[in-house]
Amino acid sequence: MELYLQRDQPPGVPPLALDGERTLPDVPEENYWFQRHVAVYEWVAALVACKRVIDMASGEGYGADLLAARALRVVGVEANPEAFEHARLRYRRPNLRFERSMVEVYAEPCDAVVFLQTIEHVEDPGAVLEHFKAMLAPAGVAFVSTPNVLTLAPPGEERSGNPWHVREYRPDEFRDLCAAHFRSVELLGLFHARKLALHQLAIDRLGWDRVHARLGVTEGFYDRFVAAITARDFALRAGRDLRRALDLVAVLRP
Repeated sequence: MELYLQRDQPPGVPPLALDGERTLPDVPEENYWFQRHVAVYEWVAALVACKRVIDMASGEGYGADLLAARALRVVGVEANPEAFEHARLRYRRPNLRFERSMVEVYAEPCDAVVFLQTIEHVEDPGAVLEHFKAMLAPAGVAFVSTPNVLTLAPPGEERSGNPWHVREYRPDEFRDLCAAHFRSVELLGLFHARKLALHQLAIDRLGWDRVHARLGVTEGFYDRFVAAITARDFALRAGRDLRRALDLVAVLRP
């Protein structure tokens, strides 16, 4: 597996390597996945303005930083020592701090818990959700997201093959998990929008996958296309049928 390192880090901030466990900014080849995560973080950030927020499994730190632009204060909780140190050095705001700890044990009263693209990594998701619920203020909210295995796994396969995932969820399975621990569950889906939706249409209706291969422009096209993707090329939508969603986003209230 080719090793990709973050580019152009600030002085004194060690770059992280892309290993498949977490998404990173500043890796051009990862931009699609990075912007896919940013789209949800930005949506959540608008809902936690002036609130006390815990970003569980904060990884490289970019998500906690996005939340801190709107929240009263944010704590990013990360167990990995390299990711924790990177985040601590790179993202500095008066209302943002990072703690090295496990999501299963870190506890601090808060108004919102954010836990994005990580519940598929944990052995006991029910215990983790109960732990989050215990941290929340009476009117608090938890935001939990996970990939939709129906669109993540190759056609005909039950799992994606990602070695870091303990369990991958279908929409009904994820809803049932959340409803077993929270009184109120609102489930949304993340979908392609704008140029990503047009790209998918070109593949489905015009056979674009065959065309670019025949013309020999695959590498050049996708080098430019992937780099141009932004968070606006994804959209969160509610609805009963989330089978085609890329990611599932749950808004949970005790």
